[in-house]
Amino acid sequence: MDLFTVFLIANGLAMDAFAVSVANGIMLRQIRVGHVLRFGLFFGAFQFIMPLLGWMLGSMFAEQIQSYDHWVAFVLLAFIGGKMFQEGCEEKEEDAFDEQQALGLRNMTLLAIATSIDAMAVGVSFALIHVDVLLASSVIGVVAFVLSSAGVLLGKQLGTLFQKNAEKLGGLVLIAIGLKILVEHLFSL
Repeated sequence: MDLFTVFLIANGLAMDAFAVSVANGIMLRQIRVGHVLRFGLFFGAFQFIMPLLGWMLGSMFAEQIQSYDHWVAFVLLAFIGGKMFQEGCEEKEEDAFDEQQALGLRNMTLLAIATSIDAMAVGVSFALIHVDVLLASSVIGVVAFVLSSAGVLLGKQLGTLFQKNAEKLGGLVLIAIGLKILVEHLFSL
């Protein structure tokens, strides 16, 4: 898999973290450098770690499913992308916002895990199609850091409309990449 495709995957995966960062940026009374770094570091670190964990799991059974691995990668990416797109289309209720609780260690960890579960599934697909997982995970982590940091900053400026569209775009990117993997394998491109 080429670096450009990894970069596209990273952007698709980071859309959940970006959307959460935008939403929090909208609700924070005042944006500080510490807020920006907190979101970037939490989301970037988890987006880096989760594909590695998924790759380890995928590596355990990659040989057994080698003849249909491209289908597994496609189904995983299409499912995750479809789920992200659907979530972007759903109306969400606004909860009362507690800034201290939102920026707390527990909440940030839960948000980072929730927004990076799909990165673990992508890591499984990386094992199946033999991707350099350390490079890919690094790109994914850096992109998540940058987009999450930017999301907090942009939150005040862009409003909730962009949050919904970011999830939709991320879902469509993952579906397109899944299709690309399937077509390349089926037609040996």
